[in-house]
Amino acid sequence: FELAWVDTPDSLGNHHKYAECSNKGICNRGTGECECFPGYEGKGCQRTSCPNDCSGHGRCKYIQNLPYAQVAADHEIGFFRPQDAATFTYYGWDNQKTRGCECDPEYGDVDCSKRMCMFGNDVMDQREDLTAATKYQTQKIIFQADDPSSYYSIRDKTFALTFKSKLNETFTTLPIPFYSVTGGAGGTAGLHEFILDVEGALERLPNRVIDNVEVHGDLDTSNQVHLNITFVGEHVQGPQNLITVKSILCGDGCSPKLSGLELQLETQNITEVTLSDFNSYECGRRGKCDYTTGQCNCFAGYTGLSCSTIACLV
Repeated sequence: FELAWVDTPDSLGNHHKYAECSNKGICNRGTGECECFPGYEGKGCQRTSCPNDCSGHGRCKYIQNLPYAQVAADHEIGFFRPQDAATFTYYGWDNQKTRGCECDPEYGDVDCSKRMCMFGNDVMDQREDLTAATKYQTQKIIFQADDPSSYYSIRDKTFALTFKSKLNETFTTLPIPFYSVTGGAGGTAGLHEFILDVEGALERLPNRVIDNVEVHGDLDTSNQVHLNITFVGEHVQGPQNLITVKSILCGDGCSPKLSGLELQLETQNITEVTLSDFNSYECGRRGKCDYTTGQCNCFAGYTGLSCSTIACLV
């Protein structure tokens, strides 16, 4: 006997009472085991099955363990959290009963059976005011040392940045050294070198997932370092997931190995400060996705991985 999936309420309105085979199966009296209806499994048919066993491209998880949001900054403001998935605190009656698929990168749909296609800008979608300068998405990251009076305590200590693509792939940079910016050898030259290191680390991520990015930075009067990361490449047009900062010590055996930064918690912010004029659609809205191969079949006159290039005059 397990909690019933469906039953008839009693006079007090109580429902989901204990029932044989959870009312989603038939008891085999010879073996004493439940023969569950399709979509249910386990002792007493107590839990749901995942569609198609997630097609071999995902993991079947209970409802309370299914993550939400894309990256940590979507649900945690003011902290550089490790890239752990956030889950709901769930107390519903079907806790430890209802399950669903969490798909691997590049796969989607309820059973993780479909290969995802590249996202890109719809080249036929025009801005309202073509005389204004084109805007690209800009994300701002703020750092402030735990001892704001001096950055020498974290000078040359390392951190990393993680970027999650629209296909749910995650890429983490090599260790980036944090430079002192409070004068001496680590003054303006140190800040400039730090900015170039961040820009280079992002552009060196595998598969040219970020093909072009511009990084600008400054130091304000409260000794906060501001980094503005602008996505200007063809592969990162339109809104992108917020970057994740890995600032926690990660020693021997970790990849990448990081010495970590000691930062004030309330200053660890990642925000979108400029919205992009570009959009981001599957196959650039100028083709159809072949969900078996993960490749775009572009309409006539368009080409490219995301059908974002005009192949002929129209």
